[in-house]
Amino acid sequence: MELPARVLVADDEPDIRLLVTLAVRKAGCTVVDSVGDGLAALAAARAEIPDLLVLDVSMPGATGLEVCAALRAEPATAGCRVLLLSAGASPADIARGLSAGADAYLPKPFPVAGLVAQIRALTSGVRA
Repeated sequence: MELPARVLVADDEPDIRLLVTLAVRKAGCTVVDSVGDGLAALAAARAEIPDLLVLDVSMPGATGLEVCAALRAEPATAGCRVLLLSAGASPADIARGLSAGADAYLPKPFPVAGLVAQIRALTSGVRA
């Protein structure tokens, strides 16, 4: 039996955190933590080693790009999947996110169904 994927949510906007948390659950995954800044996201990821992190790019403490790069540099977290969310939707913004090591980049505002589909795609088979 496949266990649900474990997802860490990090966004400095409480309403977006709640929306993402609901989307994670709708995708059939478990939320291991939901935090409001990049430093808390790093600490939580190191403690929990989630299958997927959904990170806002613009957060206090450390940006989603910085969190992603730090996770990729550490052997214990290098394999975690990362989905970046950002109001920046230009090709340069997306390229920066992917260059930081993100697996996917979703511009805000996003349709909830699109977020759920992206979470499912990134977590499919990770806990088999």
